[in-house]
Formats: sequence, C-alpha cells, structure tokens
Amino acid sequence: MLLHEFKPGKLVAGLAVMGAATVFAGDAGGWWDAPWFVVVPIICGGLFLASAVSMADYRIRRRLSARAASKENTEAPASTSGSQAMR
Repeated sequence: MLLHEFKPGKLVAGLAVMGAATVFAGDAGGWWDAPWFVVVPIICGGLFLASAVSMADYRIRRRLSARAASKENTEAPASTSGSQAMR
C-alpha cells in the first residue's frame, strides 16, 4: 500500500534542482567550469516542465475520477418512495 499518491510534477522539479546542484558540485570539485548563470535555465526550464507535468497529471486524474463517478451513478436511487422528504 502506498503511503501517499505519486506526484510526477514534484519529481520533475526535484530532478531539475538536483541537476543544478550537480552543475555546482562539478564546478566546486574542479571537474568543469560553470558560470553562475548556467543554473538559471536549468531551474526555470525544470519548473516550467514540472508545471506542465502537474497540469497534465491533474487533468488525467480528474478525468479518471469523473469517469469512475459516472459508472457509480448508473443505478436507481436508494429510495424512490419519498420517505426521506422533509415535512
């Protein structure tokens, strides 16, 4: 059983931040020279991609839940005699 639902937008945002951290770590370790502004497109592009993935995930989940709800409402109501009416 999952402890929480999967959020792909957060995964993409986390990968973008980890990519930026990798660029800075490589620069700090002396493996390559990376100017400070290299990280800006990585972070901005990652956040844009994360928002697009989150919107797509939201629309898919909403469509699937609406489809499941419409399948549940195909039967007759529990009481058709009006016994639940208020006086």
